[in-house]
Amino acid sequence: MSDSQGTSSGDLYAQYLAERDEILRHKWLESEKAGRDIGFEQALVDWVRNHREKWRKTRGGSGGTGARVGD
Repeated sequence: MSDSQGTSSGDLYAQYLAERDEILRHKWLESEKAGRDIGFEQALVDWVRNHREKWRKTRGGSGGTGARVGD
């Protein structure tokens, strides 16, 4: 099934999983820097505010491979 932009639910789920992986990686990196677990919510908010737009551009849409945050 596709939406009006031609994106299938499988593509959306794949994008969700890729973003989730990046957020978890960001959480780990920032927790290491802080010397404590910063928690998923803080990592999510920080990643969305500071990294999501660039990450999406480097992926070239939902089908790109893209660079990871910090690479």
